[in-house]
Parts: sequence; structure tokens; C-alpha cells
Amino acid sequence: MRSMTGFGLGQTPLGGGNVSVEIRSLNHRFLDLRVRLPPEIASESFFVEQLCREQLTRGRYDVGIRLEGAALPGGNIDLGRAREAYAALRRLRDELAPENDVPLSLLGSFPALLQAPGGGDPEALREALTVSIGAALNGLDGMRANEGAALELELRARLRTLRDVWKSLLEHGPALAAQQQHRLQQRLERLLGGLSGVDPSRLAMEVALLADRSDITEELVRLGSHFDQFESLLEIAGPIGRKLDFLLQEMARESNTIGAKCQDGNLSHWVVSLKAEVERLREQVQNVE
Repeated sequence: MRSMTGFGLGQTPLGGGNVSVEIRSLNHRFLDLRVRLPPEIASESFFVEQLCREQLTRGRYDVGIRLEGAALPGGNIDLGRAREAYAALRRLRDELAPENDVPLSLLGSFPALLQAPGGGDPEALREALTVSIGAALNGLDGMRANEGAALELELRARLRTLRDVWKSLLEHGPALAAQQQHRLQQRLERLLGGLSGVDPSRLAMEVALLADRSDITEELVRLGSHFDQFESLLEIAGPIGRKLDFLLQEMARESNTIGAKCQDGNLSHWVVSLKAEVERLREQVQNVE
């Protein structure tokens, strides 16, 4: 099991500098990949995204890539664009502050406009990107595995608590229908009093049907099956978050049905505990890959 939260860093020499990659991940229902590249290598965005998608599943991933030092050969100043930018600055000066000078140093504030893309070996760049991204993904995977192991212990502990509550309900729940039937029988006898024309067998059948609606045995059996499936999934290597989330939705549904059926004060605290533990599990599973 792996958590969806983690961080990975990779760095590879290139030219006179390095290619540095940082990957951060957060929980998300689907795969949400966001890549940020320096303007000099913006054309490699699709290549980087495909590399990441080959190894990532669901979750939100922020991939940041930096060029450090002289990783790429320096570009040349685009004189045409520099003249246009300087002319625009002078027109703005004439409109706002005619008495001021426009120093050429202001052009350094627009590197993306003035700097033509650097050259270099495209194959070497892609090789450095591949190695750096691979290292960052390995670091990310290691952190997610460590957090996943701690998360698994938490899920198993909460599942044991759920089983304990379930066993208590399983032990005392079947008697609920019989108790409800007895209470209904007594109440109807008091209400009907000495009325004639009431068929005792028919009355007993209706009471039994009403009492059967309080029987929670079926829901408890399904809950036990969900617990077993949940525990089996924890043994599987690979993404299991969606399956766990689905099982917990079913557990919540069964718990709500039990709560609606169970009107007995002696069992209500177990029902409350059951629903609370299922909700806590659902919160934890949101961070499972």
C-alpha cells in the first residue's frame, strides 16, 4: 500500500550545470498532473508529461523542473524584439513621466522576450530529463511507501475496532426482533382491549412482520463480508484506494440501515460507534493510492 502524499527530488548534470526535478504529490480522485518547465525547454512539456504518466496513477502531482548553472548554451539577444520593447518603454515614459530617462538596464526585466532559446544537444537534454525524473519518482515512491505502511497499520487497527463492535451487535442483535415482537404484542393488546372480531392468528402474523423489520441479521452478515474483503485488499500490492473507498461506502450504507432499524437503547451506543469508525476509515482511505 502506498500513500498519495510524498516528495521526490532528482538532479542530473547537463553541460556546465544541472537539470533539477522536484515532484510533490497530494491525494486526488483521479490523475492530475501539472508540469512547470523553464521557458528555454518549454517544448519538452509533452515529453516530460508522458514520462511521468508511465509511472503514476491517481493523485495530484506537481512536477517542477529547473535548469541550474550553464545547463544550456546561452542564447543571443534578439535585437529586433529588444528594439520593440525599448521603444514601448519610451512611449510609456513620454505618457507618464516625460522628464525621466529610460535606462537600457530595464530590458533585463524581460528575459523571456529578449532571450532567444539556447541551443545544445536535444538528445542530451532528454537523457538528463529522463534520469532526473526517474530519480525524483523513485524518491517519491519511497516516501509514499513509508507513509503507506504507517497508514496500513492505522487501517488495520480501525478495522479491528469495527470487528469488535460488529461482534457485539452480532451477539445481541438477533434478540432484537424477538424483543420488538413482544413489545408490539403487548402494546396492541392494550390498545385493542376487549374488542371482538380480531383474529388472533392474523394479529400475530402482522406483529411478526413488523418485528421482522427490526431484524439486523442480514445487514450484519453483509458487514462481515465487507470487513473480510477490506482486509484482503490490504494484502494486495498496487493501487487499492478506489476499491477500499467503495467498500466503505457499502459499510456506511449497512451501518445507516442498522441505525434506522435498531431502536433499542442498549444497542444504540454500539451503532453509534460502528458509524463513527466507518467514517474515520473513510477519511484515512482518501489518502490511499
